[in-house]
Amino acid sequence: MTETAEPSTRDRSPLPQILAGDGDEYVSGLRIAAVLIALFLINAFAQIDRILPFILAEAIKTDLGLSDTQIGLLTGLAFAVCYTLLSLPLARLSDRGSPRFVLIACTLVWSAMTALGGLAASFLFLALTRFGVAIGEAGAIPSAHAVIARKIKPGLRGLAIGIFSMGIPLGTMAGFAVGGAMADTHGWQAALIGAGVLGGIIALLALFVLGPTPPLKSAAIHAEPFLQASLKLLASPGFRWLFIGAIFAGFASAPFYAFAAPFLIRTHALTAGEAGMAFGFLQGLMGIIGTLVGGRWFDHAVRSRSRRLLGPPAAMFMIASLTTTAALFSPAAWASVLLLVPAMLSFAFMLPWCFGAAHLVAGRGKEAMASSLAMIGSGLLGPALGPLLVGMISDTATAASIPNGLGVGLLLVPVASTLTALAMLVASQRIAATLGKG
Repeated sequence: MTETAEPSTRDRSPLPQILAGDGDEYVSGLRIAAVLIALFLINAFAQIDRILPFILAEAIKTDLGLSDTQIGLLTGLAFAVCYTLLSLPLARLSDRGSPRFVLIACTLVWSAMTALGGLAASFLFLALTRFGVAIGEAGAIPSAHAVIARKIKPGLRGLAIGIFSMGIPLGTMAGFAVGGAMADTHGWQAALIGAGVLGGIIALLALFVLGPTPPLKSAAIHAEPFLQASLKLLASPGFRWLFIGAIFAGFASAPFYAFAAPFLIRTHALTAGEAGMAFGFLQGLMGIIGTLVGGRWFDHAVRSRSRRLLGPPAAMFMIASLTTTAALFSPAAWASVLLLVPAMLSFAFMLPWCFGAAHLVAGRGKEAMASSLAMIGSGLLGPALGPLLVGMISDTATAASIPNGLGVGLLLVPVASTLTALAMLVASQRIAATLGKG
């Protein structure tokens, strides 16, 4: 894409610079596959460690005597707080230093804290371990995206982000399926300890596979103070609306994953294992389709200079809002599960589009910062307040003898999905103008 005719540097598109790259450290051949597999496994175990309390929620609630409100706090607040406090500093370390070091250190931290969670005998202790998991995971996506930016050539970035992001739905599938089975047979404590140990092993293997990632050579990239650069990026119209869309997506996805399995268990009398297998398998399948197709589609949209860059994920979220509403009031278990599928697909499909568009707007050498800000958008208010609001509505409805109280609370998901779609459409227009497409 050519730059605009405007003489101002501020108005020039960063796209040519990103598509060109410097190529000094890009891997090729089998090394590409090795790097992407290592990143995928790390992301998968990050999601497993994060998702386990969702499928284990009923067992934990019974064993520790918790309420739905406490479950909402346990699954949302810790991550929201840690993303807010630590995501940007860890992104700064990744952009300016070695993203591999940041990624491996974060993986070891969250794996250890997941294993410690299996020893919890109280809400307080378990909540503290979840804070520890969140501390580690706050730096996972920014540092991994920085590795991708340094190791993978620009023409494959969308696919690379898609493969890395595929760890989220497949980790969700494994977490729900294996975690549900473990809860039924060995208890929730064994599930947390096992996941933590395996995550630590993956981190050590990835340390050798990824190889060193020296700092970028360009001093100009580091000249601007990081906080100032972050605020400047947020002030960009395109990124600002992308950030707003990420916030709404957090309000849709966090309650969906926190309470979908308990909803199926309570409303349709499924066991934890049955809910985990049904929900987890479909989530994994939709994740594979969504992230890989989404990644390749995003690469094509960038190369073809699409004027509606975020139109496809916006359409996905609109469809999901309708089907999710129907799922919450379906009388049949199988119909309810199938009607949840478009939401699973929309969450996975959006990942390469959201992060890829954020990288385009941010420019070369600021990919971790852009990913961090997108994570803060999706991981702050939504995960902190979404599950809590659903839990409070559910508790209130149950106390008032309203049937399907959890389903009523989960109506927050389709409402937030609709708002996400609208924000993505506005962001698409603003980004097109920023990149000189308008």
